[in-house]
Amino acid sequence: YFNKENVDIAIIETGLGGRLDSTNVINPELAIITNIGMDHMQFLGNDRLSIAKEKGGIIKENTPIIVGQADSELRELYSEIAKHNNAIITFAEDLAIEIPWSDLKGSYQKFNIKTAIAAIETLQRSGWNITQKTIDDGLKHVGLNTGLEGRWQVLGESPKIICDTGHNKEGLKAVFNQLLNEEYQRLHIIVGMVDDKNVSEMLSLFPKDARYYFTQASVPRRLAVDELEKEAKNIGLNGMKYPTVSEAFNSAKTEATSDDLIFIGGSTFIVADLLMDIATTQHQ
Repeated sequence: YFNKENVDIAIIETGLGGRLDSTNVINPELAIITNIGMDHMQFLGNDRLSIAKEKGGIIKENTPIIVGQADSELRELYSEIAKHNNAIITFAEDLAIEIPWSDLKGSYQKFNIKTAIAAIETLQRSGWNITQKTIDDGLKHVGLNTGLEGRWQVLGESPKIICDTGHNKEGLKAVFNQLLNEEYQRLHIIVGMVDDKNVSEMLSLFPKDARYYFTQASVPRRLAVDELEKEAKNIGLNGMKYPTVSEAFNSAKTEATSDDLIFIGGSTFIVADLLMDIATTQHQ
């Protein structure tokens, strides 16, 4: 499809991991690894180093590799793989890059933006003509240009309504750290997950003093709401359960006052159901 559309640059995301991914048929201009989270462990391994080895499989011979975030152990691993492949490696977080203003509001996006700029600078050194104005304009209008939704997306005020698709330990930590900076009277959280997560570990990251609305997404991979509620109550998270995201959202809006905050997350599919429901309602 990209070939048919004659694109200048195609950004191809690996489906799962990297080493055995079908995208390895491509010989890219460069490769990018953003960061490593404890996710898809049944396929990629039970520790960060094992997962990183799988991700490192996208590093190609004589092809620049950009790494967004990595601790000393992962840096050593990636550096070894890059050396074996004669690939120049760049750790984006080490670069003195001034981050332009962007419509991406999640605090974690600064790492993603820095990684993207490091990749662009690598392309520039390879002869690609990408101007600073193009970079600045692109970052100002990511949502408009790409249709990206669900990443620290503010859906309303009074009460403030925020959704985010963070769905692993690292993503949720970043989300809740940012929530701490928000002002509200009471926090309402609509949450659902998929059934391949360490549910108790994930739920342990959620604040205990919030009012919870447990729900499930409209996909086969969903974690049944009964199981979610049971796990949540075991660690002290209290609330009610709802069979659909729409019902949970409507209940939260009814319960919340104008000074409260409603957060929706835990799974990409939960946020997708919410946004689809909102879009359908607005269209009607």
